[in-house]
Order: sequence, then C-alpha cells, then structure tokens
Amino acid sequence: MSARILVVDDVIPNVKILEAKLSVEYYDVLTAYNGPDALQIASESLPDLILLDVMMPQMDGFEVCRRLKQDPETAHIPVVMVTALSETADRVQGLEAGADDFLTKPVDDTALFARVKSLLRLKMMMDEFRLREETSSELGVINMSDRKDEAIQRARILVIDENQFSVRQITEVYAATYDVTMEADMEEALKMLRSGDFDLAIVSLDAANFDPLRLCSKIRTFEETRQLPILTLVDEGDKDKLLKGLEIGINDYVMRPIDTNELIVRTRTQILRKQYQDRLRYNYHRSMELAVTDSLTGLYNRRYMGNHLEALLQRAKMDYKPVSVFIMDIDYFKNVNDTHGHDVGDNVIRDFAARIGMSVRGIDLACRYGGEEFVVVMPDTDLAVASTVAERLRRQIAEKVFVDPRTGVELDLTCSIGVTVSREQENSDTLLKRADEALYSAKRDGRNRVVVTPAGPAVAERSPSLAVR
Repeated sequence: MSARILVVDDVIPNVKILEAKLSVEYYDVLTAYNGPDALQIASESLPDLILLDVMMPQMDGFEVCRRLKQDPETAHIPVVMVTALSETADRVQGLEAGADDFLTKPVDDTALFARVKSLLRLKMMMDEFRLREETSSELGVINMSDRKDEAIQRARILVIDENQFSVRQITEVYAATYDVTMEADMEEALKMLRSGDFDLAIVSLDAANFDPLRLCSKIRTFEETRQLPILTLVDEGDKDKLLKGLEIGINDYVMRPIDTNELIVRTRTQILRKQYQDRLRYNYHRSMELAVTDSLTGLYNRRYMGNHLEALLQRAKMDYKPVSVFIMDIDYFKNVNDTHGHDVGDNVIRDFAARIGMSVRGIDLACRYGGEEFVVVMPDTDLAVASTVAERLRRQIAEKVFVDPRTGVELDLTCSIGVTVSREQENSDTLLKRADEALYSAKRDGRNRVVVTPAGPAVAERSPSLAVR
C-alpha cells in the first residue's frame, strides 16, 4: 500500500538510509533532522507514519512523541521510535509518551517493513472510521462534543497460554484492573472469543499443543473477532514467528522474560485503542440509523454520499491518491413495476443493493443514488481496479435470477454501469457527472455493459459487447 512516512533523525546518514529503503518500496518519504521541524512537518503534511529517533538535541524523541499525541491533528498518526536504546525502562517511557512500537538500531529490514505495513493497515481503517464520523457530524447527525473521554473501563482479556508460570504472572499483574480469563485450548479459546465481548486477546507464541499463528489467523478471519486487538508473548529466539505474526495482523508483542511494566503499558494502549475504535464504530452505526441510510436498502443515501465523496476528494488532493466512482442502473426497471407491481420492484431493489454490498470492500462506500440508480465510491483505487469490480458486479447481476420472496416471481435482470476516476483539483459534482455520462453511454449502446471514462479527455472504453436485452 502507498503511504507518506516522515523519518526523523539528527544523523543525516541514518535519515538517508531509511529514506532509500522506504523509497524502494514506493513510499513517499518526508525527512526532518530535529524535533521542532518534525512537529511542524507532521502538522502541515499529516504523514501516515512517523519513524522517530529518540536521542536528538534540542528536543528528544520522547518529547516529540508526547507533543504529537497531545495535538488532535496528529494524535492518531502511528509513531515508531527508532533507537539504540534497548533497556525496558526506555521502551516503557516511549510507550507512555504514546509511541506505537520500537525498532532497535541497526534496523532490520524485515522487521521494519512488517511493522510499517501492520501500522499502516490499522491507520487506514481508523482514518476511514474517523472520516465517516466527521462527515456525520457535519451533517448534524451526531454531536462530536458529546463524545466520552477514552477512559479504561473494566476491560475483559482472554489469555491463551500453556505456560503456567506466565499465566500466574499475568493473573497477578491484571487482577486489580481487568477481568481475565485463561484458556490453554485453541479451539475452546476461539469459541470464547467469538461468543464473548473481549477487549484483548493475549496469545503465547511458544505453545506446544497448537499453532499460535494459526490461532491469530483465525481470529482475523471471523467477523466477530476481526477487529479484536492481539498481543503476543514472544521468546527471544522466536523472531521469525513474530514477523509472520505481524504480517497476519497481530497488534503488539512483549518479549520474554516478561517485564510487568512494559506488559501493563502495552495492554493499556491496546485496550484504549479498542475502546476508541468501538466508540467510532458505535457513532458510525448510530449516525447511519438516524439520517444517512436509505430506508429501503440499508445502503448510504445520496446526501451522505455527496458529503463523504467531497471529503475524500479533499483528502486525495493532499495524498495524490485516486478516487474511483461508478454509477449503475437496473435495465428496464420500469417494466418490473408496471408488470409485477411496486412491492416486487422494492424487493428487486433490496436484492440488488445486497449484491452490491457483498461485492465491494469495507472501505468502499455504496449508496442508493435514487430510484433504481446506485453509486459506489472507491477511495485509493485506480480505474483498472474499479472497472474490474464493476464488470464482476455486472456479471453477478446478469447471471443470478432475482426471485421475489413473497410471490415467487423470477426475473432475469441486467444492469448498466459507468465508471470513472478523479482528476486533480476536482469536486464531487464533476466526477459524478462524468460517471453519469459513462452510464448514459452504456445504456445507449445496448445496456448490460460497463463503460469506462478515464480522468483525461480520452474516449470512453466499453466492455466487450454483450447480448442486448
């Protein structure tokens, strides 16, 4: 994934080495050589991740991190401290300042990119929820001033570990603060996580009777546990397992022998993040229920889509990332209402909306534009990917018969789709107009097809000719 990364270090060769490594992986790299400059660049450019040296003159990395986390504009940017310090007390100090992780110099490339990718995935998801919350606030659906401070509640933790010594140690550490459940069996632990309201899973990576990485993978697979933070306990010799775990999606780790202060701080960080994420998700769902969903389909309505698309385009101006849009229309839908009645027509629209919802990603936005027209907005997506998704959706509509659940009426329906991608400095009206023109071309050329209009003045591209209905 593409991202903007700020590298901060007072030693120029260190900056140049990290800049070169990250540039090879196609990251956009910003640089700073002291704390004050780093704070200014972070505030102005809002990078997706900051790699921050600890030992710097004027202002050390701990203070820089503390100030970043105190500023609402930069508080949610992940910070990885890159340091020669290896004492646990230094890590704890950094974590208390708000750092998300540590990398020890000299930086191992595999560890660097595993951690960078893991934190960027998390930030991308959180950014999307925050953007939706801001959109809802601007629409007056929710009141941002009513937000509760992110205070630790009586959180629930499930510890999956066969090591009785560490189980006793963790129990003693958490006894006064959290509700802790211990489980040594992987399958039983999965059942508990899927049915229980846990705030954190702690998984030991040295289990003998089950594969802990398989467990972490399954936690990320199930819908009920996909967003659950995972903290792993790792032996010094298990770094390969740790790197694989970061790729799978674990959130954090503590090395054995366990330092209780580090365990406490990392646990608190993960639970605070989980509760903040839960609040964002709650506000998101509440706002959808109140004002920004279409009552018939449950998709977003046109009002929400317009505001959200405009916000995405504003962000795209800074990130230089494309936003793709496609508009689709059910072919000959008037015949459905005229022949079978509006109740059947409503059921067709519901089914059509459900198929759209199953065909797009979680970060995409699908809405009912009006009548039998629908719009899908795809952030950070180029035209090739968007047209592939549109063509797949067109086939799914054409190949699967619509069945009215009340009357049993079966209908062979198709749809026409117009696809385009944003230009630089473009607003939502012109982007939607271009997608609508592509849709018109698809219907004019025989329907049941996808027409793609590039951002530039090039002629629209049509999908292979299909049977005309």
